[in-house]
Amino acid sequence: MSGENFAQMLMRVTGKLRFFYGPANRSSATHEMTEENKRLLVQREAEAQQFETITRPDGSTYVVPKNPGDQSLR
Repeated sequence: MSGENFAQMLMRVTGKLRFFYGPANRSSATHEMTEENKRLLVQREAEAQQFETITRPDGSTYVVPKNPGDQSLR
């Protein structure tokens, strides 16, 4: 062993990972949502409700529009 303890070794390894992947996000998950984020969430939820997931007999799934007249994704 080169004299470094587990914590030092972990910091060295994660430091190399951060070099490639960037730093971890340290923002709090308990903060209030901004108005922009609330509007974006409502928009994304509305978009998600336009589709349904179909499961084939082999277990694979795919997403199709709920509106049967919309052939854009088929």
